[in-house]
Order: sequence, then C-alpha cells, then structure tokens
Amino acid sequence: MKIVDVERLSELTAERRQAILSRSMDEIGDVFDHVREICEDIRKRGDAVSLEHYKKLKEDIAAADIRVTDDEIAAAYEQVGDEVVEQLKFAAENIEKFHRAQFERDMWSMEVAPGILAGRIVRPMDSAGCYIPGRQANYPSSVLMTIIPARVAGVETIVACTPPDMDMVANNTSLVAADIAGCRDIFKIGGPWAVASMAYGTETVPQVNKIVGPGNKYVTAAKMAVFGTVAIDSPAGPSEILILADDTGRPDWIAMDFYSQVEHDQDAAAVLVTPDADLAQAVADEINERFQTIARREILAPALEHNSAILIADSMDEAVDFTNEYAAEHLEIVTRDPMLMLPRIKHAGSIFLGPYAPVPAGDYASGTNHVLPTGQCAKMFSGLSTDDFLKKPTFQLLSKEGLQHLSKAILTISEAEGLPLHGEAIRIRLED
Repeated sequence: MKIVDVERLSELTAERRQAILSRSMDEIGDVFDHVREICEDIRKRGDAVSLEHYKKLKEDIAAADIRVTDDEIAAAYEQVGDEVVEQLKFAAENIEKFHRAQFERDMWSMEVAPGILAGRIVRPMDSAGCYIPGRQANYPSSVLMTIIPARVAGVETIVACTPPDMDMVANNTSLVAADIAGCRDIFKIGGPWAVASMAYGTETVPQVNKIVGPGNKYVTAAKMAVFGTVAIDSPAGPSEILILADDTGRPDWIAMDFYSQVEHDQDAAAVLVTPDADLAQAVADEINERFQTIARREILAPALEHNSAILIADSMDEAVDFTNEYAAEHLEIVTRDPMLMLPRIKHAGSIFLGPYAPVPAGDYASGTNHVLPTGQCAKMFSGLSTDDFLKKPTFQLLSKEGLQHLSKAILTISEAEGLPLHGEAIRIRLED
C-alpha cells in the first residue's frame, strides 16, 4: 500500500501546490461564535460558567476544586517516576539557560542631536497565563516551554491552566513540570473556559496581561476572542515539518522525522523538498514500508495522505525558494554544510541544522522553545521567547537647545495635521 508518493515540484498543479502550502491550517470560523459566547459569559458570571461545564466530571464541584493544591502537587511527585522527574529537571535547566541568554535586560540611550537624549528601557509584564493542553494528550514539555520564559523575563504572577480528567484530576506529569518550572498557581480548567478565565479574571483565577501556549481550534478561537483585553502569542495550529535535504540525507532518518511529526494528530503535516530524486524515492519507499507495521496508523494515514508531500526540486535554489514560501513551523536542513544554508532561510519557526538535530531535540531538551508559529505564520511571527513577556518603553530627555532643534519640524507637521495646540505646547516653552 502506498501512503506517500514522489512529485516533481515544477510539475505541481496550482491546486496541488496550494494544498501543500495551506496544509491543514486551523479554520476557527465554524466555532468562533460559540466560543465567543462562552468567553462573554465568563466575563459576566466568572467561575460559575466553568463549574457548570465541569459538572460532567464531578457532580458536586465547587470553586475550590478548580485550583491545584500543594497536596495534589506532592501526590503528583509520588506518581511520576524518578527518571521522568530527573529528565524534566535536565530539560528545564537547558530551557532556562537558553532563555536567559536571549533576555535583553539593559536600557540603552543615544544622543540624537545636541540636547536630545532618547532611549529604551525593558520591563516585564506583571502577569502571564500559560495554557497547557491536556486530556487527549499531555505535554509536560509545553509546561516548561511556556512558564520558564515568563519567569526568566521577570513576570511576577504566572498562571497555568490545564484540562482535568475525570473527577477534576490534573495530569500528574504536568503538575510536576509546572512545579519544576516555578509555577504554583495552577488551575484545572481547559479550552475557552481557561482562556476566558485568565483574560477576564474570576473569583478564583487571576486576570493576566498575556496568554500563551498551544491548543486546539477552540483554544485558538478563544484567544482571538479575548485579544485586546489581553495580549496573545501567535495563532497555533497543527504541528508541521519541512525537511530541506541534499544527497547526504539518510532515507531512514528522514522517514522517521516524517513519522515523528505526523504522530501528533491527523491534521499534522510533513514535507521533504530535495533536488536529489534518488533520495526522494528512497524516503517514499521507507515511509511506505514502515507504514505496514507502524502503530497509530489511524492518525498517521490522514496526515500523510492529505497534508504531506515528497517533492523533487529542479535545483537547490528552487528547493530553498519553496522552503521560504512554505514557512514551516519546524525546518530541518540536512545538507553537506547546513550552516551555509542558514543565511538563505527567511521564514521558519525553529531551524534544525544537520542530521543529528531532529525536531524532537528542540521539542524537549536542547533549550530552544517549541511553542512556534504554524500555517505560514512564521512569515510574521517568531517562536515564544522572553521577548513575549517584556515591554520596551522608550524615553527622551530634552534640553531647551534640543527642543529648539526640533521646533520647526514639530510646528510645521502639527499645523499640517490640523493640530495647532501641539505646536503651542512647543512655542510656550521657547518664548522665555
């Protein structure tokens, strides 16, 4: 059975090319109105909305059941194996090390002209909310990836929300990861209920300045609905990878990189683009052969058949152009000298260089962040970083000489804009 086939990039129809580029970008239009109603209801009625929703998990639920207690965190450590705890701490150390290196701490200033000092300072947000997916799958790695950058940036109040299982029990590994990351304000709510609770604040859940973290289309729709009341990170859709390779690529490794991404869900996407036809065919053969015996085929098959592709480019230049057009969440560059290719890449969420840098390295432990823009949003967004939790106000200090230097421009432009009192605020200072 063939699950994937090889195609020549230059021979794709316009429709097929667009299908590959658009992959399975989340369409939130069909759920947005319903989600917005939930968010508005929480804005008005607070915790009561979430309690009504979660009666399906615990009939006698009370507001106190939403917050994770210290006893629950202690119990979670008892349930999670020592090896998992140890490796979560190892990953957390690398993530913190990387994000501390990218943290811009210092103000700067410059003399624009005599008497005009201008600059910028850096200040953290007061609070941040981290959405942690749950129920369908549990992602303690996402706990580390969202909480640690906020803490490193200096955010004082960090709130985490994650969907509970039956009887309002949160995933143990996620609780341990949150504790390791340094967050104790953890709440057992998910979906639009979590997003709206963090955006508007409730009797139990603190209001935050920004909400970050991956989620399904209901979470994305909720983040869009509350945007403006709070800031949000980039819209996050299904996971995706593009592999740019030459004849040095190993077919079995690349095939497994396909599988490691499309195992996320049926809407995930994987693409190989290479000028080497032999490699392309070998990767296709490897994927098709492994599919006969691999687990979770009900998830893998739709992702491979509908959202994935193996493309032969006429040249490496054509392959790079397509790579930039695709703007992948994850980009692997498997070439003789991947560092020489790096300056040619314009759009990607996170870039993995060389055969020993597969995407799972960044997903878990290398230190870079795995909360990344999907669906071509890498053309306009970056992955999550300490910058997401910082504000950078500008400042200026002017002497009378400096204001005099600017006065002609200010008076002329303010008159042109029909705002003469702006000019008067200058004149009154220069009359003495």
